[in-house]
Amino acid sequence: MRFLALVALAAAAAGCQTTTTTPTSTPSQEPTPTTGTMTGSSTEPRNRARIHTELASLYFERGNMGVALEALRTATAADPTYALAHGMFGLVYMELKEFKLAEESFQRGLGLAPQDPDLNHNYGWFLCQTQREKEAIKYFTAAIRNPLYATPGRSFAAAGICSLRQNEIKDAEAYFLRALQIDPDDLASLIQLGQIRYRQNNFDEARRLVQRFNKLVEPTPESLWLALRVERKLGERIAEANFAGQLRRRYPGSREYQLLQRGEFD
Repeated sequence: MRFLALVALAAAAAGCQTTTTTPTSTPSQEPTPTTGTMTGSSTEPRNRARIHTELASLYFERGNMGVALEALRTATAADPTYALAHGMFGLVYMELKEFKLAEESFQRGLGLAPQDPDLNHNYGWFLCQTQREKEAIKYFTAAIRNPLYATPGRSFAAAGICSLRQNEIKDAEAYFLRALQIDPDDLASLIQLGQIRYRQNNFDEARRLVQRFNKLVEPTPESLWLALRVERKLGERIAEANFAGQLRRRYPGSREYQLLQRGEFD
């Protein structure tokens, strides 16, 4: 992986998270995103807003942004003060690259629930993705400080990624270490800290981190490239050749394989 770039899989692990609980319908069932009263639901405004926001979260995860927006409009019509609906709007607009609308939605949600850790995390990730990394750290920190936050490791990892983008290596290292203390299997932190250790010539530790990553998920072009270069530095030619073969077989069109062909290892 490029030192200051994101692995798609790792970024997903450290990036935005939905702010609602899982709806009662299973992923194989298609909930009906109507604007009327839902069967079996209360007509109480907050409850209707919550249910429709949960529906929007489900459609967001499936990539159906149009239906997610429809459900969110129903949610905010029922209760305009439901902060999580506005936060979910922010995620959908962010995915659609409607950044002005995304920011307005995140800020509206935080105005209603300034201490909500998921809203703070997601707005921080939005800022990080729109080249406002220094601002982003403040919101990750706010999420982490909430004692009720269920996934602080995610925010530590995201703060590390944003710090890398500013070339703040020491800060990034500290954030990734904290994330791994909370969750030793955090994908973003494993691969990013592995990159840092490689740059620090700590090849044994880089090997341990990238090996862990590759055991948890299918190796990516970035993780294979890091593993290959680590073994090359350690003089393990058989292991190096094995990773080169995997990179060629799995990802022949990747940037990393092009670098291998050109012999550009560093």
